[in-house]
Amino acid sequence: MKCNYCEWRCELGVDSFGVCRMYVAKDGVIQERFPHKWCTYAVSRVESVPFYHAYPGSRSLTIGSAGCNLACQYCVNAFIAKADPAVLQHNMYAFTPEKLVRLAVQRGCHTIVFNVNEPAVSLPSLLEVAKVARQAGIPMGCLTNAYTTVEATELLASVFSFVNVSLKGLAPAFCREYLGIPDSKPVLRNIARLASLVHVEVTTPVIQSVNDHELDEIAVFLAETDREIPWHVFRLLPEYKMKETEYPNIEAINAALEKSRRLLPYVYFHNFVGSEWVNTLCPQCGHTVIERFSLGCGGDKLARYHCKGNTCSECGYEIKLCGERIAWNGGEGRLV
Repeated sequence: MKCNYCEWRCELGVDSFGVCRMYVAKDGVIQERFPHKWCTYAVSRVESVPFYHAYPGSRSLTIGSAGCNLACQYCVNAFIAKADPAVLQHNMYAFTPEKLVRLAVQRGCHTIVFNVNEPAVSLPSLLEVAKVARQAGIPMGCLTNAYTTVEATELLASVFSFVNVSLKGLAPAFCREYLGIPDSKPVLRNIARLASLVHVEVTTPVIQSVNDHELDEIAVFLAETDREIPWHVFRLLPEYKMKETEYPNIEAINAALEKSRRLLPYVYFHNFVGSEWVNTLCPQCGHTVIERFSLGCGGDKLARYHCKGNTCSECGYEIKLCGERIAWNGGEGRLV
């Protein structure tokens, strides 16, 4: 049987697991090999995921599973994403959807975010978690590479109300060499579709002299899709098969983003300590409406929130936000 969760559309059998090694064809049905098995559960600030325009200041229960459908040469989570999922199972947590949601509530979390590997490799489990989370009033978000089929993209939108898509590059040559996929067309298609259904932010990890020349083209694509999509440009700290690669030059990458900032109002450049480009400015009057600290490597946090609700306190312009500002220790972990 052909799997329809991602664009590889692997032929699966009882002993044939496809690229991600997370699905099997059994009794005429595509099934998860390891349903409801999670590699981690942790409490994190939503800004560090990163989501800058979804429930600012809130507390998230972050989770992940195993496996991935890409082969990124610089993957920082390769020890989970690229290891044989079967070998990892003895270290995994077996949590029912009810248990996961209960953990989120007990820890005062306002959202649940899947952020370690690709959610498309665990979609049936996540669909079940979403049902229970919805009943508890807890929204779900995720990070995804969006190399998913049209059908699976619709499923992603039914599970997650806020999504951060990793748009790693555009050129087919880059995609083949650094990501292990033929091209970026499915990813671009799915960003556009997701943006029409849920809140979308986009992250582009920059490898200097490899994909930094594509920043202008990526900005044009985002502007044509929805110019208010928040765009996180990451100073990539390469791992896995690229550990010897030099870190990108901060000044050079920032200069390369100047043209993009004229196209897009929400361009953020971070993943390094002390970034000056993590605040949200009002697209209409330029007033700073949200201030953040950049602590590097997923350590960002909300500093000050100057909006009135979701509008600029100076001119009243509506800032693109999913949900409202939530205090880190506010409430009982539920949104009402």
